[in-house]
Amino acid sequence: MRNRMFEARLKLKLTHQEVAKQSKISRSFYTLIENGLKNPSIEVALRVAKVLNLSVEDLFE
Repeated sequence: MRNRMFEARLKLKLTHQEVAKQSKISRSFYTLIENGLKNPSIEVALRVAKVLNLSVEDLFE
């Protein structure tokens, strides 16, 4: 999951803060998710995927 989120975020030229704000989560929580240290709820995963223009399946593949 980490590489997909990282690559998608860089492709969109977004910061951790921007993705977190649009996903309605804290920047620190987003960073933990991107680094593979925390697993998001389904609801949060859907919001992050939408911001990154990915399907939720792509996040976890």
